[in-house]
Amino acid sequence: MRARRRRPATTDAPPDAQGPAANGRDDDADEPERGPLRRCIVTRERLAKERMIRFVVLPADAAAAVMGKGKASRPGKASRGAGIVVPDLTATLPGRGIWLSARGDVLETARMRGGFARAARCAVTVSPDLTSELAAALMRRIAETLGLARRAGQAVAGFSKAREWLTGGRAGVVVQASDGSPEERQRFLGGWNGRVPVVATLDAAQLGGVFGRDHIVHVVLLPGRLAERVRVESARLEGVRNTLPSATGAAAPTATAGPAAPPIAATGPKPDPATTTDDDDDGR
Repeated sequence: MRARRRRPATTDAPPDAQGPAANGRDDDADEPERGPLRRCIVTRERLAKERMIRFVVLPADAAAAVMGKGKASRPGKASRGAGIVVPDLTATLPGRGIWLSARGDVLETARMRGGFARAARCAVTVSPDLTSELAAALMRRIAETLGLARRAGQAVAGFSKAREWLTGGRAGVVVQASDGSPEERQRFLGGWNGRVPVVATLDAAQLGGVFGRDHIVHVVLLPGRLAERVRVESARLEGVRNTLPSATGAAAPTATAGPAAPPIAATGPKPDPATTTDDDDDGR
């Protein structure tokens, strides 16, 4: 009687069953960038673009130009000629977009485990300070947006004047200094806490730099595109500052103070004191 030949045991699944990560590719990178949702290359979640960060891979010279004052990382010997991963906060740069959830733990996972190279399908250089550089870029973007709102007459600073806008129902978003007194911040909000968006991503010196003062604690923006941008970018910044991994996949609680950063200089013409400070609180 012929013995039956046993097929050797294996745990290998067909390539398609193993998923894109097992094959060293990211099929989602080929998804057209259309519609309001994008898929994170780490968590595989599809989220609204406002809750994510887009990255692109650029040549070193182009990356340095995009980063502006920031310095692009120099490729080492092993990665010379590789593209540089840069954040595309406005989602307008050319090239294949690499989308990640706006969370510090997700960014670090992609950086440490080769997620960017798999999504780009080429050798890339990722800055070891990617998370802190991204946080600094988001802070600059928030400050620049506040500056635009100030020059357009859509922002007011100082306890009394900002409070007047708030109680008059004119607040699209409230911006408070992250290092301001919790009691004073709560006193300013009063019964409006929970009724309007409140963000606290810049400290008093950074807010003061936008309004040409030493420090500012309370700012109110009128409803509109600029107020919405401040709210969205502040939410992304808080997520990026979160570096604690979460077992459930949800973002862990975030700190409001964030990493220390140099004061942000005021831009544009000198602001009118009548729209930036109050006599009774010296702009706070």
